[in-house]
Amino acid sequence: MQDISLDHAAPQPADGFGPIGRVLLRASKALAIAGGLVFVLLVAMSIASIVGRKLFSAPVPGDMEVLQMAAAFASACFFAHCHLQGGDVKVDFFTAHASFKTVHRLDALGSLLVGIFGALITWRACVGALSIKAAGETSMILGWPVWMAQMLMVPGFFLLALAGLYKAWACWQQSRHASKSGSQP
Repeated sequence: MQDISLDHAAPQPADGFGPIGRVLLRASKALAIAGGLVFVLLVAMSIASIVGRKLFSAPVPGDMEVLQMAAAFASACFFAHCHLQGGDVKVDFFTAHASFKTVHRLDALGSLLVGIFGALITWRACVGALSIKAAGETSMILGWPVWMAQMLMVPGFFLLALAGLYKAWACWQQSRHASKSGSQP
C-alpha cells in the first residue's frame, strides 16, 4: 500500500496508515468506485433519455426520479475517501508558520468534527428513511419506495464518521510524536 501524501505542509503519519486505516482506505475506495460507476450509469441513462425524447418522443420513464435517488447515493460514496486522502478544503493561512504539533492538533480537531458530522448525518438519514418508510412514500412516476434511496446513503455517511474518527486519532498521535521530537515546520 502506498503512503498517502496530502501535500508537503500537511502532517502525515510516519508509516502511512495503520492496519485500521488501510481497511478504511480500501473500503472507502471501493465505495467511491461504486459511486463513480453509478454516476457513469446515470450519464448513460440521461443520454439515452435525451436522445429518446428528441428522436423518438420516448424518454426513459422516471429518468429524473432515478437521477435524484441514485445521485444522492453516489455523492455520499465519495466523502470518506476524500477525507482519508486529505481532499478536504483546508485554509492553512493561519497555520503556515505554526509548529507541527499545533497543525496536527488542529487537524485532529477538524477530523473529529468530520467524524461527529458523519455520525450525525448517518443517524438522521436512518431516522428519516424509517420515517419515510412508515409513511409509505413512493416516487411519483415509478412508484419506488423513497426510503430505500435515502437508506442507501447511510453506508457512505457511516464510513465518513469512521474515517473522521480514525484521522482524528492518527493526527493526535502525530501531535504527540511531534511534541516528543520537537519538530518544527
